[in-house]
This record gives sequence, structure tokens and C-alpha cells, in this order.
Amino acid sequence: MSTDTTASVSTHILDTSIGRPAEGVAITLAARSGSDAEWVALGGSATDADGRCKDLPALPEGTTHVRLDFEVETYFSSQHSFKKQAEAQQDAPRVRDSGAFFPEVAITFAVTPGEHYHVPLLLNPFGYSVYRGS
Repeated sequence: MSTDTTASVSTHILDTSIGRPAEGVAITLAARSGSDAEWVALGGSATDADGRCKDLPALPEGTTHVRLDFEVETYFSSQHSFKKQAEAQQDAPRVRDSGAFFPEVAITFAVTPGEHYHVPLLLNPFGYSVYRGS
């Protein structure tokens, strides 16, 4: 829960290649208090069966920037059905051994104290998109 002096962050991941939540993706959270400040790792969690990460650490007072690091390589290496789909498509790009072109996704965004930021990740093995949700 945010207060007037801190922001709060939540996220979820949808695997758009299968139209389902991405379960078991490790996410780490880091914050800094100014563009020139050092990043401070705050901890992390993993997505649940609904692709949600409900227990990210709280942001410290004075946070101005947040970084979410999504470790997607392990998730895609466990998705055997995608590899079969890609091989079946004649013009599909070659998938690396991990099953993902992007082994990790790092999203950095600015925050304002007192506001909540929900940052969904729409993910597939060859691309991703993020937005500020509600």
C-alpha cells in the first residue's frame, strides 16, 4: 500500500504466444532516488498461476525510478509447445536453445510518491510490450 511519501508497484505477465498467464517467472525489483543515484536491489518474487506477482517489496521513501527485471529465459525453456509451433512454421526464426530471443526483460520507469504503478508485461519469445496499467 502506498502512502503520500512512497509509490507502490505491481505487475503481471501474459504470454501472448499461448494467450495465458506466464507462471513462475522470477522478477526482481530495484529502486533509486534520482537519475544519478545508484540502483538498490530491494528483492523479488515470482509470478503465480495467474501471472501475477503480488508480493513485490515496498519502495523506500524518496524513490524516483524503479526497475523491474523479468527472468524469462527459464520460463520459455520450459515451454516445449512453443518450440514445436516455431519449428512447424516454415518462416519462423530459429529459436536459441533457451527458447527465447530475449533471455531477460528490464523495464525502468519514473514514479511519483503516493501513486500506484501497475506495469503489465505482454510477452512472447520474440518480443514484448509493457504499459502502465491500472
